[in-house]
Amino acid sequence: MLSEYKELFQEELQDQLQLMDDEILKLEQHGASDQVIQSLFRAAHTLKGSSAAMGFEEMKQVTHEMEHLLDQVRNKKLGVSGPLIDLLFKSLDCLKRLKSDFEGQGYGATEISGTIRELQSFTETPGNQPESAATGHGPALNLHMTLKMEEALDKGAAVYWIRVQISADCFIKGARMYVIHSNLSEWGEVLFSDPELDAVDEQCQGLLPITFLYAGGQSAEELHRLVAGLTDVAEVHVDPASVQAEGQVSIEPAISAKPAEPSSERLEPSIEPSREHRWIAKTQSQTIRVSVERLEHLMNLVGELVIDQTRIHQVKRMISRRYSDEAVSELGQVADHLTRIIGDLQESVMKARMLPIEQLFNRFPRMIRDLSRDLGKEIEMVIEGKDTELDRTLIEEIADPLIHLIRNAIDHGIELPEKRRQAGKAAKGTLRIRAAHEDNQVVVYVEDDGAGIDPGKMKKSAIQKGILSQAEAEQLTDREAIGLIFRPGFSTAHTVSDISGRGVGMDIVRSHIEKLNGLIDIETKLGAGTRFIIKLPLTLAIITGLLIRLHEQTFIIPMSNITEIIRVTPSDITTVRGQSVISLRNQVIPVAWMHDHFQIPRKHNGKKHIPLVIVGSADKRLALAVDELIGNQEVVIKSMGSYVGKMDCIAGATILGNGKVALILEISGVISKLGK
Repeated sequence: MLSEYKELFQEELQDQLQLMDDEILKLEQHGASDQVIQSLFRAAHTLKGSSAAMGFEEMKQVTHEMEHLLDQVRNKKLGVSGPLIDLLFKSLDCLKRLKSDFEGQGYGATEISGTIRELQSFTETPGNQPESAATGHGPALNLHMTLKMEEALDKGAAVYWIRVQISADCFIKGARMYVIHSNLSEWGEVLFSDPELDAVDEQCQGLLPITFLYAGGQSAEELHRLVAGLTDVAEVHVDPASVQAEGQVSIEPAISAKPAEPSSERLEPSIEPSREHRWIAKTQSQTIRVSVERLEHLMNLVGELVIDQTRIHQVKRMISRRYSDEAVSELGQVADHLTRIIGDLQESVMKARMLPIEQLFNRFPRMIRDLSRDLGKEIEMVIEGKDTELDRTLIEEIADPLIHLIRNAIDHGIELPEKRRQAGKAAKGTLRIRAAHEDNQVVVYVEDDGAGIDPGKMKKSAIQKGILSQAEAEQLTDREAIGLIFRPGFSTAHTVSDISGRGVGMDIVRSHIEKLNGLIDIETKLGAGTRFIIKLPLTLAIITGLLIRLHEQTFIIPMSNITEIIRVTPSDITTVRGQSVISLRNQVIPVAWMHDHFQIPRKHNGKKHIPLVIVGSADKRLALAVDELIGNQEVVIKSMGSYVGKMDCIAGATILGNGKVALILEISGVISKLGK
């Protein structure tokens, strides 16, 4: 199997499985609708065809049986019920396991026979019988026409049998049939007609029946109205069609036969709404798929350009100090123009790496549905800001922390329906997930209207688990008590379940977010609910950093972690319990010398003031004493590599304009290491 075909198949699998997940949820929440059923049917049909082409027989069998079941729902022969929804979700989970097997080359690892039997026997179960008898079939089609119909369905068109009776009073029936055919061709595409245009007997008496197989973007009702409005049309039947077997197409009753009153005016086929509904397949796609590796390579090249741009400006400044002729001035103009071009290129590549956060949020509705059912809770999920874009790397990295927060909100935050009623709330709780751009960052909110976090219970639990002593707990403010939730091993759950209660999760959430140069904060009100606020940088590839100097070495602090910069005198720094601190706006902030951690000698230059960079992670603050502030610039984050490995307090490195390497500080690590 060629690797490029496998990658395309995997991409299509992911898209179609996510689509099916969303549509089955809509089916459960809002009931059967033609649009949802058709979308589900198309997804199953597409997967059946592509898996068959790839020789993936197991997936082909499952999707074929799902397609058959969905076809009965679409034909109005089977109603939407709880057992049907559960079976569809079970089948979807089977498809997801098959996808994992395919990606891991583990063919045959997933057993499908049980799922196949359930799908095949569903209509035989009492209470699941079809609502109406099986319908008849349309005219037999040859293989070529059947393939054309399948192609139309795959491209998103709706396919109908249209049976038209031309009035007996029509003088030239062949010409009238040609006009009807022309109108249908303008609205969509005529795949088949019976009889053919040139086979109509102009001398025939009575009503002339004509059957068309039509593919287009209209609904059955709209198509019926358009055809019935044409001149000399006595009667119209419009029935959705689907492929049942080779060479045979079924008719699915959708609209009962409605005789059309003869009309003296011809309905013009140039109605604008019908143009808007034209077959999507007639428009070309304006997007292409690009592999992640190519984007990463392009981003690395842009990073090298950013480094060279910085070096060019460094060289320009050096030459400007020595010479002042026209060549130096022209070099400056070229350097400035290059800066603008590289800036535009960097922005374009960054946008290419961005994905709407909807791709992440779409995973949550199914999970919330399953968890709420398991816990016996009624939960409404509200998602806002789906179009907010975030670097694809961050989307992958933030998934697990968000899942932890959502599971905790469902398990601990939102109460059972009876308890909510007793508290004067609606029985159904609300879980709101929102994303937005704020101050050159992406902010994600996870908010519930549950019981909130009780500071008293937090302190009591911390004492019981030996995390705090009684005296230490009494000194905590309510905000500090709520912050205990991020302590390793902390949990207020009385029982351990599959969902939560093991004392792991929230500390991992915070450490994971901080490694992404992000921040997490909590807002809670007892009895009203809790909101988690996650702030993330737009990308992890190129950041804006503050260059500082410790003795003769240069380090970089990410600007997203800097709250402010101050200058103090040595007398402003005091010692409390052996820790150097400063008092800033009634807040006591620890002071740390990075020199000591990196074993760099402190520089004694006789200056009266010491620059302090106040950095923050979550609600913690730390003042870093530095020798010199150089300035801020965009820097490209480079990995330290496997040879060096992970270093405490270091997030990576970059190359400066003078060609030297500078280390980038990981502020969460610095605070945990030096802020004690």
